[in-house]
Amino acid sequence: MRTDTNEKDLLQRLAQNDDEAAEVIYKQHYNMVQTLIMNNNGNADDAKDIFQEAMIVLYEKVKSGSFELNCLLKTYVYSVCRRLWLKRLNQLQRFSPDVENIEETVPVEEDLELHEQKNADFLLMEKAMNNLGEPCKSLLEAYYLQKKNMVEIAGSFGYTNADNAKNQKYKCLMRLKKIFFEQYKNKSE
Repeated sequence: MRTDTNEKDLLQRLAQNDDEAAEVIYKQHYNMVQTLIMNNNGNADDAKDIFQEAMIVLYEKVKSGSFELNCLLKTYVYSVCRRLWLKRLNQLQRFSPDVENIEETVPVEEDLELHEQKNADFLLMEKAMNNLGEPCKSLLEAYYLQKKNMVEIAGSFGYTNADNAKNQKYKCLMRLKKIFFEQYKNKSE
């Protein structure tokens, strides 16, 4: 079964951060997901959480530019939500092998694993940033998050010129990299 032009358009709009597209997807598919979750040991809050996670997975896929929907959007959303919910039930030891209302599903394990790996890496990076200390943490945030240039950073942090600020940023980045990879190595052991 192939996706129709309206769904492809909807996904393109979602990739362009169109709030209306996200709202349309929500209106069209949320009730189906809520029914799935509530019929399988979940509640309304669980349904909201799972749907939100599925929307993040879908957004990241369409944003990548390489995503090709080869089924109905409904089927994809259902499959992602079903997989996320089964995983959550398994984590909570409430797994029920015969999930009701199984519809046509598509394989989404790779998408979810990639999404979960990205989340884990972001958490490690956040932890590394918190362990970095000052002024490095503020300097890197000023450059990478606040998009300040080296002249502004030099003035804000009291460096004599932009080159000194740039050297300090490099040292801070190397320190952050070292902390991150030490944590990453410890996590995988």
